[in-house]
Amino acid sequence: MRCSGFNNIDLEEAKKYHMTILRVPGYSPEAVAEHAMGLALAVNRHIHKGYIKVRENNFSLVGLTGINFYQKTAGIIGTGKIGAAMCRICKGFGMRVIAYDRYPNKELDFVEYVDLDTLFAESDLISLHCPLTKETHHLIQESTIEKMKDNVVLVNTSRGALIKTEDLIKGIRSMKFFGVGLDVYEEETDNVFENREDDILEHSVTARLLSFPNVIVTSHQGFLTEEALTAISRTTLDNAMDYKSGTIKDMNTVTIS
Repeated sequence: MRCSGFNNIDLEEAKKYHMTILRVPGYSPEAVAEHAMGLALAVNRHIHKGYIKVRENNFSLVGLTGINFYQKTAGIIGTGKIGAAMCRICKGFGMRVIAYDRYPNKELDFVEYVDLDTLFAESDLISLHCPLTKETHHLIQESTIEKMKDNVVLVNTSRGALIKTEDLIKGIRSMKFFGVGLDVYEEETDNVFENREDDILEHSVTARLLSFPNVIVTSHQGFLTEEALTAISRTTLDNAMDYKSGTIKDMNTVTIS
């Protein structure tokens, strides 16, 4: 596999046929973290609105006021390689960085680890960088949204189902969020945008998200840099050669319990 996720693989069936599943678990954490900050900056400073206005020869500043990230609090959920890269970016912006992770990253000595309730209550920017598990499914939903600050910026470049989209829409409508930046969404697994029937598109929750002016949705492109693509190709080829030689790296193997 040329990706890190393996939710599209029937692991039990693979085990039945004694198949070895190899993947690329970490190819360019900085690429995804940089895209996450790009989304945060874009929704905060209304770059998407300004771009459209200027192309229409409208240089009015009305509706384009943002907030400083400097001296604000960034809450990072998940501090693996990508989350750690996001922590460093936020630190570089002069932000206070707090985080939640069941396994704190000891290398991030500038990060203050807190419980989730504290993170939701104190963060001006919340960025999701955790895997999708039974515990994290719909981590962001009505009850957790209520715990967040008003005018919070929320970014998700991890997995779409970390957020319960219907509840997110309610939160946006109630003016809870200053902005929302998404590179992933629940309906990715439904291939909703590959079926171009107008009624399906019109009633999809992702399409409804696109109707809000303070929401930016990108096409799961956080990883898409030249450096990341090179790393993916190299690791994929190494996996094939390691399999052939019987020297498979455990970190690249999907464990089938």
